[in-house]
Amino acid sequence: MKNYQKYTKQYFLPPVPCMDWAKKDSVERAPVWCSVDLRDGNQALVEPMSLQTKVQFFNLLVEVGFKEIEVGFPAASETEYEFLRTLIEKNMIPDDVTIQVLTQAREHIIRRTFEAIKGAKNVIVHVYNSTSLAQREQVFRKDKAQIKEIAVSGAKLLKELTKEAGQNYRFEYSPESFTGTEPEYALEVCNAVLEVWKPTAERKAIINLPVTVENSMPHVFAQQVEYMCKNLVYRENVVVSLHPHNDRGCGVADSEFGLLAGADRIEGTLFGNGERTGNVDIVTLAMNMYSQGVDPCLNFENMPYIVSLYKTFTGMPVHPRQPYAGELVFAAFSGSHQDAIAKGMAFRKEHNPEKWTVPYLPIDPKDVGREYESDVIRINSQSGKGGVGYVMEQSFGIKMPAKMKEAMGYATKDVSDKLHKELKAPEIYEVFKDKFLDNRRVFDIAEAHYRQVNGIEAVVTLSVDGKKADVEAHGNGRLDAVSNAVKKYFGVNYVLSGYEQHALTGGSTSQAISYVGVEKDGKVYWGAGVHDDIITSSIRALVSAVNNCFEGMKKK
Repeated sequence: MKNYQKYTKQYFLPPVPCMDWAKKDSVERAPVWCSVDLRDGNQALVEPMSLQTKVQFFNLLVEVGFKEIEVGFPAASETEYEFLRTLIEKNMIPDDVTIQVLTQAREHIIRRTFEAIKGAKNVIVHVYNSTSLAQREQVFRKDKAQIKEIAVSGAKLLKELTKEAGQNYRFEYSPESFTGTEPEYALEVCNAVLEVWKPTAERKAIINLPVTVENSMPHVFAQQVEYMCKNLVYRENVVVSLHPHNDRGCGVADSEFGLLAGADRIEGTLFGNGERTGNVDIVTLAMNMYSQGVDPCLNFENMPYIVSLYKTFTGMPVHPRQPYAGELVFAAFSGSHQDAIAKGMAFRKEHNPEKWTVPYLPIDPKDVGREYESDVIRINSQSGKGGVGYVMEQSFGIKMPAKMKEAMGYATKDVSDKLHKELKAPEIYEVFKDKFLDNRRVFDIAEAHYRQVNGIEAVVTLSVDGKKADVEAHGNGRLDAVSNAVKKYFGVNYVLSGYEQHALTGGSTSQAISYVGVEKDGKVYWGAGVHDDIITSSIRALVSAVNNCFEGMKKK
């Protein structure tokens, strides 16, 4: 591409290497989660939410299990202010939930924010100012000492107003644009703020390190976070928080690496809604932990319900491939994938293992409210025998022989290919019914009678082109005798190459389904039959198989 030379690295590495995080291989416990859907997420919407919608969204966040929720920037607009007052005055904030409010480090905005939170029980007042080199030079045109003074003055005013209010509000400070700030300077500013607040074990302070603009690879951010964690004053009384955005598409990686580097808390949104490319997706982060056996301390057991409400509240879509939540994330169209999943599910049924290890499925779809039959195995022209067989067994109790699954797979793919569409379970059954269960296109057997003479003697009534004919033949069993009658009438030769049967439904009214394969000229043709009587179901299966054979002969 043209003009690549105009771009340069806009991040700073710590003065010393900080790589202890790289020695860890996983996040071992859930962080403190703070949803910023109602503030950062809301301000990024083309049409911000109404007061009523924000109340409904707040209730959803509480239901999911968030204990810290940033409810807005109350000094920014009357709607933001009224929303906060509504939550407080109508006593809608549970006692175990802390609301968070955002304010710039500017006196009149801070004072307005304190007016808005009056009467609330548990509050985090989140104050910020930008510290990056670009913002210092281009926006504020102030030097490092002047920028630090903005942060310190804001911190002092928070402490003063909290004392005046007679409250124990908690404090949070963000050096906005942290990733574009020299780490040594970010540390200097944050420590200056902490020296004002002097956090204690009973009243910890939050230092939030925002990836306001993602401008480095995740391992660089991890080093920046580790440097801060190792050098903050009062560290034992400081909650280190992260607020990643997703400009490089690495918001989740930034968060996970940052947690390995020592962070304690994550600010993000459901499904990653937020400015530009969005905030970090808390659903993905939490479910990543869940998939490795860590309790995320959030409840996504009914993911379709959460997705539906989210879309209603925000007007934003959830991508079909959104991790864990998208419509298609568990869907397997590929034949090889379907076969592996089907065999993995069969293995679980046989062995009942304690841990989930099914190929291609990082988690059990049922754990997030999804169904195997409709969500996992999806059938189109790319699908194979394993997937088709799985759908037939799960949806209809039809357990075809392995070789018949292959024939059914090809038949289903052919229909899907011609229609240019995915086939749902009822449509797949119709393929099975037309091709293998009810194929009477050349002939049918109206009835058959048997006598035990030199094996089995059968008198078979065949129906061909609307006419009936009785044919007599012998065999070593009833199915063999009927088959020989068909061969005799049509003057054709084939071999019975496969036969299986099983009960289709339980109870005294159970039906049997039979599968019959006939081989001619090296090719096997299959049929199926269903009836209360196993012999009748076998004869019906034979009829369909031989009809398929005759159709195959015509094509040649």
